[in-house]
Amino acid sequence: MSSPTEDQIREALAAVTDPDSGQDVIAAGMITGLMVKDGNVGFAVEVPPEKGRAMEPLREACEKAVDAVPGVLSVTAVLTAHNEAPKGPGQGGAQGGGQGGGHSHGEGHSHGPAKGQESGPPEIPGVKAIIAVASGKGGVGKSTTSVNLALGLALTGRKVGLLDADIYGPSVPRMLGITGRPHTSDGKRLVPMENYGVKAMSMGFLVAEDTPTIWRGPMVMGALEQMLSDVDWAPLDVLVIDMPPGTGDAQLTISQRTPLTGAVIVSTPQDIALLDARKGLNMFRRVDVPVLGIIENMSYFLCPSCGERAEIFGHGGARAEAEKLGIEFLGEIPLHMDIRTTSDGGRPIVMSDPDSPHAQAYQKIAIRVGEQIDARLASAAGAGPKIVIQ
Repeated sequence: MSSPTEDQIREALAAVTDPDSGQDVIAAGMITGLMVKDGNVGFAVEVPPEKGRAMEPLREACEKAVDAVPGVLSVTAVLTAHNEAPKGPGQGGAQGGGQGGGHSHGEGHSHGPAKGQESGPPEIPGVKAIIAVASGKGGVGKSTTSVNLALGLALTGRKVGLLDADIYGPSVPRMLGITGRPHTSDGKRLVPMENYGVKAMSMGFLVAEDTPTIWRGPMVMGALEQMLSDVDWAPLDVLVIDMPPGTGDAQLTISQRTPLTGAVIVSTPQDIALLDARKGLNMFRRVDVPVLGIIENMSYFLCPSCGERAEIFGHGGARAEAEKLGIEFLGEIPLHMDIRTTSDGGRPIVMSDPDSPHAQAYQKIAIRVGEQIDARLASAAGAGPKIVIQ
């Protein structure tokens, strides 16, 4: 069976009527970002901000209409709400960089500063600190590091959440061994999934594992903002964001619209990976996000049979890069089969074998990251040194 065309999809959507306007969703201009590829369809349904989640039945009707088109293998539809960006003195349009500027998603959440206040991203209620785990390229083990770092922070007694921000390749559900779909308690906010004491949200909970996500930029931005602001994260001491690889729109949107406490860079030792890691670090510096340090992943390989050490990708490159850039080197993680198998099996090594040297390496990094978070929160609160009288 041949793949459907955009015209066929639009024809199917034209049979869906917007109950407010009485027009079909195509005539009303409500469908944006339509993508059709190899039978997989994705699009956004633009609704008024004040309607928000009340339009969920319309989204479901659109999805159902498209799913009935011959040749359609999967359908992903999201609700987005469009607000005009605020105009300041002498400003004629939206402010900010990247796609999706001037949009808010969910129930009309405002991302602009209030009048008379300094510009800055909105706080997430009940979340004390947010850190981003990033890499300049894919394939360096960033998601494995994010999961084990989050679990390591939880072992220090903190309440921890993990947001899988890689819309195109979500892996957190499999690594945390979580299946199923999140529910909502009030019809407005999603309750995150949970395992090992860590709350989690991922596009992988909402889309089948073998279904490709073929969204355009604005749809990705909308989904990321919804997973931040329309999820009942509280109470959390730390929210860890597993960033998408690279330094594109999604990374910039998160960095600019999220009150990040800091960022952690993951790299492998070889020069080409370090070059990309440097780009990620410079991106955070440009948007005034402090970099907490660099982790060298796949730092070396210990043969399980003979114990011989092999530095497959070189060794020490991330440490040298950290010294050159004046940031902290957080630690090195070996290349080991146990780390891979436990992650693939939904039993991350920090939880399944906490006394192993590999788990201990993650936990030492988590302790140091936690110390940095505490120091930055204390500094932001204006806390001075404690004076002890003996």
